[in-house]
Formats: sequence, C-alpha cells, structure tokens
Amino acid sequence: MDRLLHLDRTLDELDPPRWTPPGADATHLVRRVHALRRVPLGELGPADLRTLVSQRVALPYVLPLAVRLLLEEPLLDAYFYEGDLLLAAVDAPASAWALLPDLAARLRTVLTTLPEAAVAVLPRGATEQIAGFAARHAPPH
Repeated sequence: MDRLLHLDRTLDELDPPRWTPPGADATHLVRRVHALRRVPLGELGPADLRTLVSQRVALPYVLPLAVRLLLEEPLLDAYFYEGDLLLAAVDAPASAWALLPDLAARLRTVLTTLPEAAVAVLPRGATEQIAGFAARHAPPH
C-alpha cells in the first residue's frame, strides 16, 4: 500500500485506535503529538514529521513523508538544527524500516553520497548513526 496516497487523512484515521485527548497534566510534547495525529498527512511540515518520527508515532505513515523530504534535502533543518529530521529518521527502529525497504534503500543511496564535510558539522555521534543506518540497509552481496 502506498501510504502517500492518504495525504488527506489523519493518523487518527489511518493508525487506529484514535487517541483519547491528553490529560490536563500532559507535557507540551504529549499535547503536540496528540494534536499532530489530527492533522491531515499532507499538511504536516518538516518539524511535525521530526516530532512524530522521533516519538516513533505511526512510523509506517510518517517515515515515507520524511524520506520524501530527505531525498531532496538530506540535511534539512526541520526545527532544531541542520540534519535533525535525518537523524530522527535513521534512528527509527529497524522494525519500521523493515516495512519500507525501498525507501530505506533510497535514503541509504542519498546518505552514501553526502560529502564528509557536510556530515562533520552534525552533532556528535551523527556520523556513526548515519553509517549504522547505511550498513543495516546495504544491498546483499
């Protein structure tokens, strides 16, 4: 199923069950994630996707949207710093990527062509995260 065909639907619709409203004492992040589940997928911006991916919410639906952006601009500054969406994506669990092997392969191809100098300015540990993702999604020999 092509999850990008559902851009007019929300995560609450696509990823049941619908979440109940957060409690009165919920953190800003929890309230934000709950609110994002009610936004049509086509209206989610880079910062929204970074939040959902980093919180591991509905990854089969949000990872394809994130990868679509990353294929065009791998080091996109979604909210915090250059490459933050990329690092959230490569940190997604292997089980999520197992559902999206073609996207993982396409992202890997882009990552392996990034200039070393561009990766060097990312936060500490980013080079290892990117290399680990690339190794896990390398084509079989």
